[in-house]
Amino acid sequence: MTTQQSFTRHDITFPSGDSTCAGWLYLPTGVTSPPVVILGHGLGAVREMRLDAFAERFAQAGIAAVAFTYRHFGDSGGHPRQLLSIKRQLADWDAAIAYVTARTDVDRTRIAVWGSSFGGGHAITVASRHPELRAAISQCPFTDGLASALALGPAASLKVLPVVARDLAARGRGKPPVMVPIAATPGSSALMNAPDALPGYQALQPPGTTFRNEVAARVIPTILTYRPGRAARKIAMPILFCVSDTDSVTPPAQTLRYARTAPKGEIKRYEAGHFDFYTGETFEVLVRDQIEFLTRQLKPAAAASAP
Repeated sequence: MTTQQSFTRHDITFPSGDSTCAGWLYLPTGVTSPPVVILGHGLGAVREMRLDAFAERFAQAGIAAVAFTYRHFGDSGGHPRQLLSIKRQLADWDAAIAYVTARTDVDRTRIAVWGSSFGGGHAITVASRHPELRAAISQCPFTDGLASALALGPAASLKVLPVVARDLAARGRGKPPVMVPIAATPGSSALMNAPDALPGYQALQPPGTTFRNEVAARVIPTILTYRPGRAARKIAMPILFCVSDTDSVTPPAQTLRYARTAPKGEIKRYEAGHFDFYTGETFEVLVRDQIEFLTRQLKPAAAASAP
């Protein structure tokens, strides 16, 4: 039986681009220079939406954790609000790695990245660009924009085009962004309208969350052309892919094709939906698998008994 360590959580901010990202730093109690894993979320999501649950378990296993919110969302900086920029979010990951590397209370030579959903795609991209990392985890990852658009359906994809046009026009005139829902009911105009998308997002929101169910529509063309799965073959370190076999948002068949190209890739498959990964028994199974993987790759100190 594995004993659990206690930990402390600290509010942090770190610079990224022209603004700052807000986050939490989890430090295992009584551990000198622990390894660290950096956690980033999915489409428009903020760290309060269950990143803390994963980070706490990692810290209890002797692994420090940084869970952050992208610029333009939640309590992080950046204007306009609700701007989902792939380029900026990848820069936020780079900034998070730089922040961790500059700290003296963690082991900068044992860093891993962990991303879920859209952040799972980012984790693939980031791992391919940072060979100094020790490991990566990509959970129910967005790997191919075209595949996700096809899963959404051509009719739903066409519905958002007028909103995109209005937002691009607004940007050209210096006006506030025109928003599109992140998650909505089936048949609605949104980034995700699978039957489990809206209730899935709602289930992740704690009381008082800073989450807003909308983003600037201008991101949609860039999502369609974002194919982070293609970078899997370039990842030098071990990477764990946690794949939902019934994923309604990020089609598993394409994800598995990409995952199999990673030279040191490991694949775990789960009979659970995209949004089931964050709660209940599926979460418990998932986080145990992830701790086992991170323990093998990062080699944290043996857990001391909590007081």
